[in-house]
Amino acid sequence: MTLEPAPGLDPTVASAAAIGEVVHTSVFEGLTKIGMDGRVSPLLAESWGIDPDGKVYAFKLRRGVKFHDGEDFDASDVKFSFERAKAADSTNKAKKAVFDNIARIETPDRYTVIVVLNQPDANFPFRLGEATAVILDPKSAASAASRPVGTGPYRFGSWTKGSSITLLKNEAWREAGRVALKRVTYRFIADPAAQVAALLAGDIDAMPRFGAPQNLEQFRRDPRFQVVVGGTEGKTLLAMNHRRKPFDDVRVRRAVAAALDRRAIIDGAMEGHGTPIGSHLVPSDAGYVDLTGKSPHDPQRARALLKEAGVALPLQVTLSLPPPQYARKGGEIVAAQLAQVGIVAKIENVEWAQWLAGPFKGQFDLTLISHVEPLDLDRYADPAYYHGYDSAAYRTLYAKFAATTEPRLRLALIGDLQRQLADDAASAWLFQLPQFAVSRKGLVGVWSSSPVFANDLAALRWQ
Repeated sequence: MTLEPAPGLDPTVASAAAIGEVVHTSVFEGLTKIGMDGRVSPLLAESWGIDPDGKVYAFKLRRGVKFHDGEDFDASDVKFSFERAKAADSTNKAKKAVFDNIARIETPDRYTVIVVLNQPDANFPFRLGEATAVILDPKSAASAASRPVGTGPYRFGSWTKGSSITLLKNEAWREAGRVALKRVTYRFIADPAAQVAALLAGDIDAMPRFGAPQNLEQFRRDPRFQVVVGGTEGKTLLAMNHRRKPFDDVRVRRAVAAALDRRAIIDGAMEGHGTPIGSHLVPSDAGYVDLTGKSPHDPQRARALLKEAGVALPLQVTLSLPPPQYARKGGEIVAAQLAQVGIVAKIENVEWAQWLAGPFKGQFDLTLISHVEPLDLDRYADPAYYHGYDSAAYRTLYAKFAATTEPRLRLALIGDLQRQLADDAASAWLFQLPQFAVSRKGLVGVWSSSPVFANDLAALRWQ
């Protein structure tokens, strides 16, 4: 992996997608599971039903499931986990979008859970398959960040901070017979050149999200490896801090977007891999609208907008870049393009933990980041979110979308939401983050695309 999970291994209390890469579906399980193709299937819930108005979901739970510490899994664990995520002091990143919409949870027996929503949510089964909705046991939840205890096919082994995490096969898992690998070790290698060296030396067997696209051809030609290029939900963007001047002015944000040449960034940072986007969805999403034409590369327009906004040039700003190559290499290109219109971006390279403690808490001017969570248009309905986008019009539109169950109307509203964000230049969108899966020949089951950032370890095996 490129990034080490921070600050811990509980995906229900922290935001980093890297947490889910390690523990989601392997250590922790949810009621549902999202597959590589994005489809939702039963997991801890064997089945579910929905009432006609879309507000009541009844889940029938799998029997005989145990947590790694031997505790039985039942409806009380689901109720505890969801109420914990909904609590006033919850830091679950899906709290507002998912759990605050829960009116009440009923458990008529040990293996039935009835969830009553305030507003209909057709995506609720999908949401329950995300890392934010995994089920924890009340007895071990408090220590889940350092010693995660779940119901999955792997149990926590050890964590050498800064280096690796080891998971061990859960021999007591309900389908242990189909789990082939007895031990899986995650190593954290941020530097792309070091990723290449580790693969070539045989130090690692797979990198599902390989960070050095410039080396893909080298691995394609090497008979020891297999290479697959797929997609992710990653919306790669240049975020602007709306709470800081001059980015509170839509003309300045539009100027920044106009200064950026998406294709040049894709070519320079991703070796040409990646699809340009103009709002906060990717082409594989239902309801996607291509809005790149709303903010074409136009340096002359960028300079005119800055002048209209009364910005004194050169404008001095800081550009914070987390470790992945799309950010570090892409950030250099972004800074050069901004300089052409009079915006001088001082690059500040930060480690992932620093990014979470700084830019993600609102301490930044500009930052280049990829939002990898699916169905995350709700983030822009939250003025407290790190970039500070605050639009009553967008919140009204999103509330209408969230309350709508009719499929065609939902798709139309998804289009309207994308257009509102593009009109407001809420971010400067760049491209869909591709996925490069490089693995040793003979290892099967590695995901080639990531609708959610997870690794289905139970599907891995050597041929």
